[in-house]
Amino acid sequence: MKRQEEEEEEEEKEGSPIYGDLLEEVFARVPLIDLACASHVSKSWEFAVSSSLVHINKVKPWLIVQTQKTTSIAKSITTHAYDPRSGTWVELCQLSMPTKYIKPLQSSGSSLFYELSHEGLSFSVDPLHCSWHHIPPPSVWRVEPIVALVGPHVVVAGGGSGYWDELDDPLTVEMYDMETSHWSRCQSMPSILKDSAASTWLSMASNQHKMYVTEKASGISYSFTPKIKTWDGPYNLRPDPSVYFSAIGFAGDDLIIAGLIGHAKDVKTLKLWRINLEVMGSDEIGEIPFELLEKLQGENSYFLSSITLLATKDFIYIYKTSDPEEIIFCEIIEGGLCNWGSVTNIVLNDDCKIGSKMVMSCGRVDIADLHMAMNSRNLTFVAK
Repeated sequence: MKRQEEEEEEEEKEGSPIYGDLLEEVFARVPLIDLACASHVSKSWEFAVSSSLVHINKVKPWLIVQTQKTTSIAKSITTHAYDPRSGTWVELCQLSMPTKYIKPLQSSGSSLFYELSHEGLSFSVDPLHCSWHHIPPPSVWRVEPIVALVGPHVVVAGGGSGYWDELDDPLTVEMYDMETSHWSRCQSMPSILKDSAASTWLSMASNQHKMYVTEKASGISYSFTPKIKTWDGPYNLRPDPSVYFSAIGFAGDDLIIAGLIGHAKDVKTLKLWRINLEVMGSDEIGEIPFELLEKLQGENSYFLSSITLLATKDFIYIYKTSDPEEIIFCEIIEGGLCNWGSVTNIVLNDDCKIGSKMVMSCGRVDIADLHMAMNSRNLTFVAK
């Protein structure tokens, strides 16, 4: 057996002009979608791919962009992804869609896509959004609610006040337990949020234990604990009094807040802070370079009223909510330093602006995710 393995290793070396450290260096420059195929060539290539991803050019969270046609009955979906590790865009092509698109596709937080209708609530949280969960609808109809997955609980809170029945509470919170398959009513959202209890006005972030909501314009924040179905707060997440707009997200275990400083017609800068969840204090961790702030604003506009923040692990994406032409990203590296960059959103074109709805998320995609998507989800990846 040992002799046979040695012969196989020798054959692999003879069949490949490069191997070892040199092969790892080559793989460090190859997009992840191509490494997924390369890892099947031989055992030595599989090892080189794995070693390269660990030691040389590590996997970085992908940005997922889905567009849904709103001008056709079929409401077809297209999916693109950006891999910051290699700086490449890919289109995800699927033979069959994982869910029946009844209502417009929505996004919530950094990783959740969902559809809400009178027939049910469908949601997806896996990085490539290949798998969808389908549950009964909450009892109260809502427009633009806060939707979050907190551990085994799906929390649906608030919604557009203009669509409520007189008997309904615009601050209603309902929670679905995935383990018991049961909806339950919870403590309503704090009354101070009555005029802003919708995703348009609130930024949301969640981990395995709590959901946090921040009023984007004021920084007033609260936390919701599904285990006891109650709210805590308020907290003042306004680290700098000059911040006029803020958004939150979890980068790993850290709650991050991004704040625009100045005012919409005269943006001075954008800063990032890390929130200490025990005392709800803040520490500044980074400030956007001026040239990237200009890209965030857009070439033809100096008006910046709102941003959207997507975060996971040690990576953050930020874009202008009304016109996501340029995506800013920030990697939090060792020592708490920020490594900034940007990429043009190739998905945004005239057709997309007029006849489509666009949602975005981010998540860690590795070789195993790509193998599963290719083999069991009938996905193919086309470089753009």
